[in-house]
Amino acid sequence: MISVHEAKALIANNIQPLSPVKLPLSQAHQHILAEDVFAICDIPAYEQSSMDGYAIRFAEANIALELNGEMAAGTNTQLTINAGQASRIFTGAPLPSGADTVVMQEKTEILDGKLVIHDTNLSAGLNVRNKGVEMKTGALAMRKGDYLSPAALGFLAGIGITGVSVFPMPKVSIILTGKELVQPGETLAFGQVYESNSYSLKAALNQEGINQVEIFEADDDLEVLTTILQKALATSEIILLTGGVSVGDYDFVLEASARCGIQKVFHKVKQKPGKPLFFGRLEQQYIFGLPGNPSSVLSCFYNYVLPTLAALSGKINPVKEMEAELSSAYKKSSGLTHFLKAHYHNGKVIPLGAQESFRLSTFAQANCLIMLEEETEQVNQGERVKIMLLP
Repeated sequence: MISVHEAKALIANNIQPLSPVKLPLSQAHQHILAEDVFAICDIPAYEQSSMDGYAIRFAEANIALELNGEMAAGTNTQLTINAGQASRIFTGAPLPSGADTVVMQEKTEILDGKLVIHDTNLSAGLNVRNKGVEMKTGALAMRKGDYLSPAALGFLAGIGITGVSVFPMPKVSIILTGKELVQPGETLAFGQVYESNSYSLKAALNQEGINQVEIFEADDDLEVLTTILQKALATSEIILLTGGVSVGDYDFVLEASARCGIQKVFHKVKQKPGKPLFFGRLEQQYIFGLPGNPSSVLSCFYNYVLPTLAALSGKINPVKEMEAELSSAYKKSSGLTHFLKAHYHNGKVIPLGAQESFRLSTFAQANCLIMLEEETEQVNQGERVKIMLLP
């Protein structure tokens, strides 16, 4: 067996980001830019009003002005105002030629058919968005490595960008092993359990923007598992197997992986839960054999799978590590790193009950994992411990 730190280092040394792809903006949400993006035009492309009001020459703000036409957003015909004139204008509309200032309509009145301004705070250029104030042609708009949030997509669309080069999200296959598994809603027979791992794993993947997820079911049969694993390898960069990764008579993940040409990087980690964890690769495809128990599956996912997914798609690991004050003492045996389901709030962390690997009830209440190192045997109330905040 290897340590948790060794396992994480081996994974990091065996993976590399996926090759960039070009995506339309409509499909680029939650991706990471693979190259810099530059503006293709000035934004705004013309001097623009930021108010409903009147376009004027600032030097004439103290005289009554003759009204000459109006400019609305979307107007594609230029209007000129001459000396002694003003134009009605609306938010987003181009500034008429000859105008340099917009006075808001609430600070004006019409007397004898002419515009009179009552704004003691008016200044030259007020309420005018200058050409290119948001972005100049050729300017750097976003950098390689930037995250494409909803605001980022709106910004890029607003400067005329239609597509971007990004690191793609990996395609993922989940292979559920075990003939004892039945779907929720079915009647449980003797010896059967409801399958839950696909629900938690798929939700965790979707949360990170990974939506190309295929789910397979495999009985405890070497030939069946080998065939299904080959199918998954034909479509996915990441394969997650649940169960069948230990050394029992019906645990075939290691043998099926070998039959498919998968190189074993490691098997078994000095940790609880999740000791039987397997990691292998086939060129640029990565295979995780996760234990079958639900808490083990999620603990291994957040420790090993999620950082791998982030690295493949050019992201920062969404699982954040920090220290917190322990709210109650905890004892453990040395020799294994423990990951405890816990709840963090206001600088303190509380270990939750039901820590057994088959129990998911407290994981449903947890927002972090406490990480206690191999050599640790006891931590006291008030001590600072390492925690992993879950996304």
